[in-house]
This record gives sequence, C-alpha cells and structure tokens, in this order.
Amino acid sequence: MPHLLQAASLPSEHCLKSTFWLHHFLSLASPPKSLFLFQKNSSRFRFISYAATKGLSTTPVHLDSPKDGSSDLDRLRVLRQKIEVTGINLDDSCVPGRYHYLICPKCNGGQLMERSLSLHITEDRNFAMWRCFRIACGWAGRAFPESSVTYSEVTKNWMTVDSLGLEPLGDKLIAYFGERMISKKTLWRNAVMQLSGNQSVIAFTYRQNGLLVGCKYRSMGKRFWQERGTEKILYGLDDVQEADEIIIVEGELDKLSVEEAGYCNCVSVPGGAPQKVSAKELPPLEKDTAYHYLWNCREYLDKASRIILATDGDSPGQALAEELARRLGKQRV
Repeated sequence: MPHLLQAASLPSEHCLKSTFWLHHFLSLASPPKSLFLFQKNSSRFRFISYAATKGLSTTPVHLDSPKDGSSDLDRLRVLRQKIEVTGINLDDSCVPGRYHYLICPKCNGGQLMERSLSLHITEDRNFAMWRCFRIACGWAGRAFPESSVTYSEVTKNWMTVDSLGLEPLGDKLIAYFGERMISKKTLWRNAVMQLSGNQSVIAFTYRQNGLLVGCKYRSMGKRFWQERGTEKILYGLDDVQEADEIIIVEGELDKLSVEEAGYCNCVSVPGGAPQKVSAKELPPLEKDTAYHYLWNCREYLDKASRIILATDGDSPGQALAEELARRLGKQRV
C-alpha cells in the first residue's frame, strides 16, 4: 500500500535538496509549509476521489451493473457497454490503464478527421473518462460500472483572453510579484495576467493542453473568486503532463515560488484548504465534490511515481495535506 513519509526521510540526495528549497522559497510567498512525501508502490497508487456532477447532463444507461465482489472483467464489460452507448467506437486496443485517442462521435474530428477524443479507463476498472480537445467541440463524459447513469457535458462557450477582459500585467503588479521574488519570466510562462484597466486584480489563468479553461482572480486585498464555468483542475497542470514526481501546493503564488526554485513540476489546488479534516469516511465517488479537481487530473497524477504535498503549516494546510493523502491512497490512521 502507498504510504506517507515525513520530509526528513526522503530517500535520495535530490529529494533532500528539493525539500530544502521548497521550505525556503515557499516561505517567501506565505506562512511556513509542512512537507510530506507520498510514495506509491510498484503497482501504482489508487485514487478514490471523483468530480462533482453539478452542471452535467445525465444519460440513463439501463445495463446490468456488477455485483459486489465482481471481477475486473465484469466491471470492464459494463464500462465498455456504457461507453459504446454514447457512440464512442472502442476496439481491442482500448485497454485499462492507458490513454487512447479516438474519433469523437459528436464532431467526428472535424474536417481533418482528427483523433481528438482522449479516452481513459482506469487500471482498477472503477470508472472511465473522455474529453474531445477540439475547441469547436469540447464534449466530455465519464462512466462508472456501479452507476446506472453516464455523465456527459459539452462546453459551448470557450473562454478567451478577450472574452474575460484580460491584459498583460502592469508595472504595479509586476512590482508586487517582484517583492516576492517571482520574476517576469515566470509570470509570462504561466500566463499570469490582470483585469483590463485594473492593476489591483491578478488573473491566474488555468490551462489544459494549452487551452484556457478557467481563471481565478485575486485582489490586492486577498479576495479570491473564480470565473463562472472555470474547469475544476489543478493550476499549472500542463507542467506535469509527463512528470514522474509532482509537487502539490496550496495556492497559485506557491506554485510560482516553487518554479523560481527551479522546479516546474508543481501544481496548486484551485480552492484553498478545508478548516479541518473530515471525521467521516470518504464520500462515494459521485459525491466527493470538494475534490473534483483531483478526479479531473487523474490522467496526469496516475503517471507520477511520487507526489510531494507542500501545504501551509497552519491547521487548514495540515487538513488539506491529510485530505489529499487520503485520496491519493494513504492508509487510514
């Protein structure tokens, strides 16, 4: 089973160096962090989180659901049936644990007949997810073997810098970041912007495969809000597409600070930390709404052999580290 290790027990010189610089640079942006290392076992860690279904359409699929204790083959059979009902054409190459690019049944790949639909069936056969990355389409969905419903959505209005009213950072905000040792180069690489004509509101753009899928705003008075329709994903997701080691921090500023330390393989949670660890058992996959972003990023996180949790050292930061660890496979304590 995966286990959570204290930073002091990192197994290599490189990781020890990572720990030192993470503590040093994260302290510049926010209160001191506590650092944890998640080490998965050789059989890959298992996620048990799921995204919220708010705003999604649901399509009843009347198929036999696997019974408790059913085999992996039973779950896979049900999943394949549910996927094929949506119009996705599966072949024998579509096996669990891999990522497949297929023709999207909604847009047929456009005029170029692109294989724009990314499909993934998890290795444990607990669910499947797919998304078309053509800007004109954006169809996405997921299916579960135990549920009688398949969830799907279509992104009709894609965000753009112009539609959100964003512009490059002005001198005031560049100076603000400079005081926190965050350079223009890092700001530019992460497409940090500001509201047009307002040098008091920072715009952290959320991107996936280069596409703008959301935006989170921060005022100089530390008020936060998100653009309506923002995709629930980790900030900086494209930086960890092929990362074997991923650092997860608590805020966008923390992610930028870690990058200044020389580590681009870092992402931030989008919504801050809970006040305390929940005393309840983990909710069912379809009801784990607060951690929607983990499910949406599973394709990326599954590839990592090690995950470092570098959250704030206060009580909410500790609670966030615990909740993330639970969903990344930590044994219950």
